[in-house]
Amino acid sequence: MNVAATGLSRPPGTRPSWVISLLAASAALALGLAGCSAPVGNARLASVTPSGDGVLRIGVILDNSGSSAFLNESELAAAKLAVKQINDAGGYKGRPVELLPASAAGDGGSAGQGASSAAFTADAAEQAKALLAAHVDVVVGPTDSSHAPAAIDVLTPARIPLISPANTASGLSSYKNGGFYFRTSAADTAQGSILAKLAHDAGAKRISVLHEAGDYGTRVSGAVVDAARRLGMDAVSNAEFVAGKAAPAASDIKSGRPDAVVVVARDGAQGALAELLNAGLSGKNLILSDGAVRQYGTALGAGGLNGARGILPGVFPSAEFQADLTAVDPKLKDTTYAAETYDAVTLAAVAAATAGDDAGGSIAAWLTTVSGGVRPASGDAATKERTSCASYKDCLEVLKGAKVPDYEGQSGTIGFDANGDVTSSNYMVFTYGADNTARVSGKETASRTP
Repeated sequence: MNVAATGLSRPPGTRPSWVISLLAASAALALGLAGCSAPVGNARLASVTPSGDGVLRIGVILDNSGSSAFLNESELAAAKLAVKQINDAGGYKGRPVELLPASAAGDGGSAGQGASSAAFTADAAEQAKALLAAHVDVVVGPTDSSHAPAAIDVLTPARIPLISPANTASGLSSYKNGGFYFRTSAADTAQGSILAKLAHDAGAKRISVLHEAGDYGTRVSGAVVDAARRLGMDAVSNAEFVAGKAAPAASDIKSGRPDAVVVVARDGAQGALAELLNAGLSGKNLILSDGAVRQYGTALGAGGLNGARGILPGVFPSAEFQADLTAVDPKLKDTTYAAETYDAVTLAAVAAATAGDDAGGSIAAWLTTVSGGVRPASGDAATKERTSCASYKDCLEVLKGAKVPDYEGQSGTIGFDANGDVTSSNYMVFTYGADNTARVSGKETASRTP
């Protein structure tokens, strides 16, 4: 990840504040992708010999500090809720599923208070080591993309799957993990097709992209250009800028006379938008990536963004889901990444139940199949009919019918591919008014074949 925040913006760190209680947003840090001593092959598509001990233990890694630490409450509440509902449905093989660390499963307080917070004071690697010592079978977390490699490097050699509800850095798709890494949030590049579609749907025939230098800008802008060309649009230019120095690139884009300009930026978003407006491009021609969407208000000229559109990933939680979360944590103030966390925990339990084994290797081998994604070449996971189910309880009923569950949860269709990435990504569409304030105006889904 990076965090969804209270103003719709966020760096490789946080974003301001108004959307935080509504949806999950994504932005990721560029990663130095060093390798780890991972098992050979892809555990997601492997055949596994059962080796569990009959007790399913699901661990949680939260971010102890930094811009994403404020999301702990939402994610922990969702994990507690999922485990509660799993156990209410009979647990795993008639025994309660355990949530680790033990203090995280307590009833009192939230992740930022009391005993629960003490369990998350270590960095991601140390939290992972502590969970291994407690005989964890599968781990959910961490939030920040930059913390994922440390956790992967500890858990993968032990053959323990890691499912992040919030990692969005595209480079994690190729990080060496032996098939033990998954995420229920979409990679940054998934938004490229949606950004291009918004331009196409508005009648644009010529599109330009202005992107901020760095991994996020390069990868997302490339995805936009590719998607635009598939839609039959002329990709006039893909100009790069450094934060605070967008004027030359904005001028070049203006000279190309595009019908639409997609702005892919984070820290430098406000300056880039100001330069585009100074160059004479009107708000209705602008489309903003998730890193550039925020409430600009008077920070830009009056009416400058009127008609501009932008997107943020995620779905609005249902009233019922919100009520269930606050029943777990009455002090909960937002639900950012709650749906993705809930689904990660539930999927882990569904995978174990389908495998009939709680060992990490078995869970990893079944996660793609029970999520509705890619299937291995042989075995029950390859041949049995899949049936959709929306809860752990419903998925157990599917198993009783000798079929394979296809879990679709609070975050929507998941469908893990062979890299552990979701193949269906939901986005909220926002439209700016004359006050440079963004308001929800629609939704879009990006889907691809697992």
